[in-house]
Amino acid sequence: MFKEKRITVTGGKGFLGSHLLKRLEIQGCGHVKIADLPEYNLTNITDIRRMYEETNPEIVIHLAAKVGGIGFNQEKPAELFFDNLIMGTQLIHEAYLHKIEKFVALGTICAYPKFTPVPFKEEDIWNGYPEETNAPYGLAKKMMLVQSQVYRQQYSFNSIFLLPVNLYGPGDNFDPLSSHVIPALIKKCFDAIDGHAGKIEVWGTGLATREFFYVEDAAEAIYLATKFYNKSEPINIGAGFEISIKELAELIVQITGFKGNILWDKSKPDGQPRRLLDTSKAMKEFGFKASTDFQTGLMKTIEWYRNNRHIVR
Repeated sequence: MFKEKRITVTGGKGFLGSHLLKRLEIQGCGHVKIADLPEYNLTNITDIRRMYEETNPEIVIHLAAKVGGIGFNQEKPAELFFDNLIMGTQLIHEAYLHKIEKFVALGTICAYPKFTPVPFKEEDIWNGYPEETNAPYGLAKKMMLVQSQVYRQQYSFNSIFLLPVNLYGPGDNFDPLSSHVIPALIKKCFDAIDGHAGKIEVWGTGLATREFFYVEDAAEAIYLATKFYNKSEPINIGAGFEISIKELAELIVQITGFKGNILWDKSKPDGQPRRLLDTSKAMKEFGFKASTDFQTGLMKTIEWYRNNRHIVR
């Protein structure tokens, strides 16, 4: 029966969205539509209502977001807060009014407190304020969790809230103005190779740690949660490992073949000190466990960029 459901994916033209669409196609879902720019501006209530009328979904998977790395978060905190808050709030409310069967909300690891005990457990999500550089984004996305829970409580509306860790993979955003750390480092290395530069500059001390989640694994997790999970308690989805930014940079330098040095700009922020998710609840609730080894995923990502960098920014 799930294969016959009418599914609308917001942000379906984006990095994660394109991989989720492939996963849904592989699973035989034949009634999937995309709600994304320029057809729909999901910060605009008129476009949201038109989207629900035109795509007529039974299930909505909300991936659309305004998002970027630490520099982008520092430059545009108000836009990140407003756009993500207004998208989530209005999409969920209109989903309820349109009697949508299920709403799948994608949150962010940035919603967790700055000093969350490692590994991050879902019950710790309210035990402190997020890391300052990404708090506006993280808090805006976290409001979907509150809305999901109270709409279930008052209206019996079926929505779920997933907490993905940092994504990476083929087709990632390599724009230096808004990219995250993996695509940013990959681009820096290739640009340095092309320009015969002897060094690349990386923000921070390199001591912060991150967990990275291969995008195809993320698509599988979202598919399984959409099909099987029907509670409003938040669920972590990730790979369950951490690596320091220093180790990450050295690994990317090695795989890309850049022969120069890494210069650490310690005047720039590290962001959250550590990130590592406890993903046991995803396994328990809908049988998900990440399957892509990090080095394998990184090599696939670098190879994709090597072959496509002439057509991406």
